[in-house]
Amino acid sequence: QVQVVESGGGFVQAGGSLRLSCTVSGLTFDRHAMGWFRQAPDNERVRVGCTTFSGTVTIYDHSVDGRFTFSRYNARNTLYLQMNSLKPEDTAMYYCGTFRDVVDGSCIERDVEYWGQGTQVTVSS
Repeated sequence: QVQVVESGGGFVQAGGSLRLSCTVSGLTFDRHAMGWFRQAPDNERVRVGCTTFSGTVTIYDHSVDGRFTFSRYNARNTLYLQMNSLKPEDTAMYYCGTFRDVVDGSCIERDVEYWGQGTQVTVSS
């Protein structure tokens, strides 16, 4: 019943931009913290950052500082990740996750309740 769907990935050249979307159904969206994670080939999945119930954003992967922007549009049950100045090292499968009701600011994988299927981002040099 709960569905988490990412979209917006693709192939871009270094320096380009993409906007990822994560649309959630089956949840009261504005009562759940959300997060973006990514996984490069042959690497573990790591957190990019998370947003609290109220929209406060914390970035944990500091390689994206100044380049990636989180936002959430609660009326559309959608979390966005605006990615600018993309680099080849940003190439990864990007996953959206929604946290359990009691979790707000942990931004750790074990607290994610529902995951999307991922959207691929490939950045060429």
